[in-house]
Amino acid sequence: MSKPPSERIPTSAELLPIRDEESEPENSFPNGVDVEPFVNHETSGKDDVNTVIDVENIAEQNSGTLSASAGDVERTSEQIINGLVLPSVTKALAINGEQLSSMQLEDLVGMIKNAERNILVLNQARVHALEDIHNVLDEKETLQGEINILEMRLAEADARIKVASQGKIHVEFLESQLEMLRNELTDRGELELYENQKKFSNEEVLSTHDDHSLNKEVDSLRTENLALKNDIQALKSMISNFKNTDERMATLENECSFLGSSVKELESKLLVSQQDSPKISTLKVEYQELWEKVENLQQLFDTATKQADQATLVLQQNEDLRKKVDKLEKSLEEVNVLKVSSDKMKQSNELIQKKIKLLEERLQKSDQEIYSFVQLYQESLEAFQDTLNSLKEESKKRTSDALVDDMPREFWSRLLLTIDGWVLEKKISNSDAKLLRELVWKKDRCIRDAHIACKEKNEREVISIFLRLASSQASPGLYIVHIAAEMAPVAKVGGLGDVVTGLGKTLQKKGHLVEIILPKYDCMQYDGIYDLRALDVTVESYFDGKLFQNKIWVGTVEGLPVYFIEPHHPNKFFWRGQYYGEHDDFKRFSFFSRAALEFLLQAGKKPDIIHCHDWQTAFVAPLYWDLYAPKGLNSARICFTCHNFEYQGTASASELASCGLDAQELNRPDRMQDNTAHDSVNPVKGAIVFSNIVTTVSPTYAQEVRTAEGGKGLHSTLNSHSRKFMGILNGIDTDAWNPATDNFLKVQYSANDMQGKAENKAAMRRNLGLSSADDQRPLVGCITRLVPQKGVHLIKHAIYRTLEMGGQFVLLGSSPVLHIQREFEGIANQFQNHEHIRLILKYDESLSHAIYAASDMFIIPSIFEPCGLTQVCSKLQTSARAILLNNK
Repeated sequence: MSKPPSERIPTSAELLPIRDEESEPENSFPNGVDVEPFVNHETSGKDDVNTVIDVENIAEQNSGTLSASAGDVERTSEQIINGLVLPSVTKALAINGEQLSSMQLEDLVGMIKNAERNILVLNQARVHALEDIHNVLDEKETLQGEINILEMRLAEADARIKVASQGKIHVEFLESQLEMLRNELTDRGELELYENQKKFSNEEVLSTHDDHSLNKEVDSLRTENLALKNDIQALKSMISNFKNTDERMATLENECSFLGSSVKELESKLLVSQQDSPKISTLKVEYQELWEKVENLQQLFDTATKQADQATLVLQQNEDLRKKVDKLEKSLEEVNVLKVSSDKMKQSNELIQKKIKLLEERLQKSDQEIYSFVQLYQESLEAFQDTLNSLKEESKKRTSDALVDDMPREFWSRLLLTIDGWVLEKKISNSDAKLLRELVWKKDRCIRDAHIACKEKNEREVISIFLRLASSQASPGLYIVHIAAEMAPVAKVGGLGDVVTGLGKTLQKKGHLVEIILPKYDCMQYDGIYDLRALDVTVESYFDGKLFQNKIWVGTVEGLPVYFIEPHHPNKFFWRGQYYGEHDDFKRFSFFSRAALEFLLQAGKKPDIIHCHDWQTAFVAPLYWDLYAPKGLNSARICFTCHNFEYQGTASASELASCGLDAQELNRPDRMQDNTAHDSVNPVKGAIVFSNIVTTVSPTYAQEVRTAEGGKGLHSTLNSHSRKFMGILNGIDTDAWNPATDNFLKVQYSANDMQGKAENKAAMRRNLGLSSADDQRPLVGCITRLVPQKGVHLIKHAIYRTLEMGGQFVLLGSSPVLHIQREFEGIANQFQNHEHIRLILKYDESLSHAIYAASDMFIIPSIFEPCGLTQVCSKLQTSARAILLNNK
């Protein structure tokens, strides 16, 4: 145990005096600190006075304070330093600005050193006082633990008393058996009664002897119980001094008294059981067991008594400590002064609360008024809604007889393509075609019936019937034409193809007339085009100072009417075996952009919106306003969407003249001149300048490209045209990618029934020649364009890392960059016959759906991603974990 606080406070002997000389106190400071002036002995007779400290008197007067509070020790030391030593040193150094003698300097230095030692001793006393306080707290915690042990012992006593009560129940059971025996005896004859009485008399003689011994045992039990009670009373008197355990000991007394009453009941039961001599021996055994349990209980009480004695000693020590703590608490009385200010704060708070209540009442009144106004508004709104619903029902009744919506989208798309073919072949006029388009647009019943009725008629008769149906009708929606380089699933390289198809289908469902214009590539997936046929007409377009013919093909893709332009140009622009990556891409797509606008002009189309996508069709915007709007194709507004600002299609300004644009006029900073190379033109910049509205694939990406890092040189142009620039989040066609209805999958499945996913995984392994020995082996999928932006170095690393970790890897994609394509062809040849790795270096729509459905994990290692449809498709169709290795 640590030393008491009184033994750890430094005495006056430990404090070093500043001077040996004694003098009378001249100044007094708080806590009894006296300051004594010391007059130096000098021969010159000057009145230089140094203040010294009688440390012996300070220690004697403040020893109580030091032992009472560590805080007083600190304050005393500060008073000695600030009130005594420093002023004395200052006076000694500043007397009349004169120099001190060597004697005076030595005295001054000695005084400072002694004061520093005294301060050190006082700080040590402060530390010891804090340690004593911590020891007191530790002893309190120890005492609480011992009290908890006593409570556990008492709980064990409760359990033993319960066992005794069970013995009582057993005795009652024996009584019931004896009662049954008595009833049987009364039912027997006199002879048996006589014999039994004779036997009973003999047994009674024996039982009296046993009873006598049993009585002795009961008497001894009584005396022991009395002793036990006396011990309990002594324990009660000892525990009464224990303040924090009064309630526990009271419960112990109640339990002990209950034990005494149970023992008395047991004694009474034993007296009654004396008459039951046949069962007395067993009762003795049970009683002996009960007695042993009572002795165990006695031992528990003895140990509890000893622990209580120890607790009382600890309490006495705590009382001493408490007295010291009381002294410490007295030093905190100064804090009470702050309570006066807190009372004032309370009063001000009460005033504020009253004001708040008044404000709340006013707010409640205003809320009630507002609620009444809202109710009136809701009532008027409901009346308006009822009126609107009635008007809608009337309009539906009026149009139900004329409109039909039971035909598939492909039917109406084929009908539109037929009408456009008649226009291009000069079989009907543009005005008649416009009227017929409006009938198809509205899905009019009469034109549907006429088309069905004309199946067996020749073309001339059909045209005459259709012309009779023409009538002026208001267009139900917008006429939108998409001019793009991709469209899924027939011509897809990346997400652009998905967006063009998905957006077109959605707009068509909303009642708008949507048409798509694409180049007719030789490498398209022609099996995805329905009713593909060539129109018996050609469209001439200007390029390189000449007119070139273009063959127009029509068909439907995913229910959308699509026009395919096949240029009759000696360079065979779109017969290259790939979509992008040619040396003359700038010429290829500038030719296509002008041919598409020429087709719209010659077909007499009047679209409301022309929507062009990425740099490949960005030429449409300047061509439309510079060349075709003056020719009469002026009904539309231009919308340009840039899906990735990484690709801008820049080229020499001289190449712009091939499509008929004025290169000198457009190669200006406010037109199409590239912001980084002034001798080049930038198609994306031209589309930003000439379009009515510019969009990109997400709001976040729209913010990024307006910065120097994300804009790839176009940030200043975008900021200049910020009013017409916005980001719209991309989406996917949930009908096409829904695994429950996906026709590309071998087995359809859903989130509620994932069995089909395992079957798709097994089917894809068979088709690609991968090992199926281990069904639990994870399959990692990757579908991407192999370009630097997509993180091709990470894809290569993932292939080898997946194989190293015991997985399978499937890659689907190709690269327009020649050296990247060749590098991955080398990797594909390396793993050509491998049982766990497969690389398919092309795009296959049906295989992409199968990979999404079969994969357990999907990697998307893009360096950056404007929006990213791959992870959305992966989440919807695979329920796999898409691993995003990019900075988005």
